[in-house]
Amino acid sequence: MAKQSRDVDPAADFLPNDPVRHWVRPFVRFLEIEAASGVVLIACAIVALVLANSPVAEQIDSFWHTHVGIYFGNWALDLSLAHAINDSLMVIFFFVVGLEIKRELIAGELRGWRKAALPVMAALGGMVVPASIYFGLQYGQPGEGGWGIPMATDIAFVVGFLALLGKRVPLGLKILLLALAIVDDIGAVLVIAVFYTSDIVWPALGFAAGGFLLTTFFNRIGVRAIGIYVVIGAGIWLAFLMSGVHPTVAGVLLGLLTPGSAWVGEARLSDVVRYARERMLNPREWTDAPDRPYILAQLGTAARESASPLERLETMLHPWVAFAIMPLFALANAGVVIDPAAASHSVALAVGAGLVLGKPVGIVLFSWLAVRLGIAELPSGVTWKSMVGAGCLAGIGFTMSLFIAALAFEGELLAAAKIGTLAASLVSAIVGFVLLTLTLRAAPQSEAG
Repeated sequence: MAKQSRDVDPAADFLPNDPVRHWVRPFVRFLEIEAASGVVLIACAIVALVLANSPVAEQIDSFWHTHVGIYFGNWALDLSLAHAINDSLMVIFFFVVGLEIKRELIAGELRGWRKAALPVMAALGGMVVPASIYFGLQYGQPGEGGWGIPMATDIAFVVGFLALLGKRVPLGLKILLLALAIVDDIGAVLVIAVFYTSDIVWPALGFAAGGFLLTTFFNRIGVRAIGIYVVIGAGIWLAFLMSGVHPTVAGVLLGLLTPGSAWVGEARLSDVVRYARERMLNPREWTDAPDRPYILAQLGTAARESASPLERLETMLHPWVAFAIMPLFALANAGVVIDPAAASHSVALAVGAGLVLGKPVGIVLFSWLAVRLGIAELPSGVTWKSMVGAGCLAGIGFTMSLFIAALAFEGELLAAAKIGTLAASLVSAIVGFVLLTLTLRAAPQSEAG
């Protein structure tokens, strides 16, 4: 048998395209990006904390309050730089969240109740219990409205810590945590839309609804130009901004409306490539062929449209979100003066209790109920001990928790909520990492009962 050339790409071996390879590829790439993004987020959070507690703290605070905007005649959209990041750039983050949710619903761990039962139940417990603990500790106090802060899980940090554990982490546990975080995001978005929305301006919301209808119509008739959707999306964002409903909700809804199927199937792509190749085999005729630009345009369109808009946009935007938008958000929001009074504030303690205690208790308890009721089962290689470690790791709130805190509070309460989120995320990361290190080292890599 002839030795295979090292220059040959095994992925291009002309064998049939296994569906499982197509489904797993985005998941693997997602984990690789998120693992690296977690490191960048940690670095940005540390930088923000150092600057907020340095001699240049006032200048940094003044920088984030720099006014930026769009002005047209008497109309003006005026935001501080920090609000521009939270209300504008983070819309792209939430748009990618919407894409990820749709991908999981179409071909991932949320497709069908049997597959989705465990992550849905785990995420539900990981939201209900932390919110209940916080609300119970803050009932009747000024910080009562921040109950949504400890509900969220920051998947970038979680995947980053899982990456440090290497191959000892069962694939089933990684997939479970990823799906759990997606459901977590759905819950956080619903909470933002329903409970952290100011007075609604209905005409503006009606304009946004018209934009969604126009988006759906263009999808149905086959409009493929991304630029058109960017213009419509900008209009929807502005309408949400003026309506009182936080514009990040618009990002998620636009992500969910993005088509998840390719316009050009594999058979049609193969026909286009075969025809173009046959024409190119005669270089002399091909160079002077009058229809050459048309054939090349068809080839380019077929290649581009053989991937769904969802897949193309997620692949294109995910690195920008992971390495630009989320780090900017961390720099703008993680900076808080480390004050012992703020650290001992009842809001900080309530957030800490929700994330450090509520997350693992809720996730493990609701998962156990799902398995006990027979509607779900633990993934292969996952034990209840490793579930406890994973539940603790899910207590890393950071991005979404800081985001909700900024919507719920300001001033002293916001500072306390930030301190509580950062401290609790650090404790959850350490405890979860240590528990997983111990349990995965001793855990048999077989199906857990």
